Amino acid sequence: MMQSDNHQQESFVCVDQVKLFGSWASSYTHRAQLALKLKGVEFEYVEEELTNKSPQLLLYNPVYKKVPVLLHGDKAVAESVIILQYIDETWSENPILPDNPYERSLVRFWSHFADDQLGPSVGLVFRSTGEQQKAAVEQVNDNLKLLEKEMEEGYFKGRRFFGGDKIGMLDIVLGCGSYWLWVLEEVAGVKLVESGRFPRFHSWLRDFEEQPEVKETIPPTDKLLDYAKSIHLVILLNGDQAQAQAQAENP
Repeated sequence: MMQSDNHQQESFVCVDQVKLFGSWASSYTHRAQLALKLKGVEFEYVEEELTNKSPQLLLYNPVYKKVPVLLHGDKAVAESVIILQYIDETWSENPILPDNPYERSLVRFWSHFADDQLGPSVGLVFRSTGEQQKAAVEQVNDNLKLLEKEMEEGYFKGRRFFGGDKIGMLDIVLGCGSYWLWVLEEVAGVKLVESGRFPRFHSWLRDFEEQPEVKETIPPTDKLLDYAKSIHLVILLNGDQAQAQAQAENP
């Protein structure tokens, strides 16, 4: 009996000690924040100054030295997609990953696509001008076409969210970066998400943004716009992408 009580107490303390190191404008940070909120996990948020990273962040993520980092008890977990999987496996209520192994593989595949292709193509639009920017916009459109086709004909056809009736991991990965599309359209003066061209993606994103937990997580648009404009100005005036990248840290 004593061992059982000690075990319960230890588990309670471990679960209660959850910290998230992040940046207010980082979509990767927002992924972890949203997943924790959907799970109902209480956590302490620690804001990092990305141009002057704390010793704690460098200690807990010495390899990439980036946010987000989830600290659960004395265990540090880095990289947003890995954090999402850790959260889902640690707290079983309100799962964000499906039980079906094949569907889980698809979620992981399209999550990789978001970080490996879609995200970088959007970033290139933000960092470029003229003909290079036009080419970058076309690359974004090509990537969105692939997502639109998947939503129209693929495994996720007919679903409200990729996770079904509720937000799942793929919704988190795509949605916590896609709101930057609206911001970049304003800052860069381009059109990326046309409702007539990508109706399913457009409708899904609007629905995602209206969820209460998402509204609590994503910063106000005007604040994001001011932030993006300041970084864009650095790039245009100085061509100092290194400084801009240090400030943005993969938005």
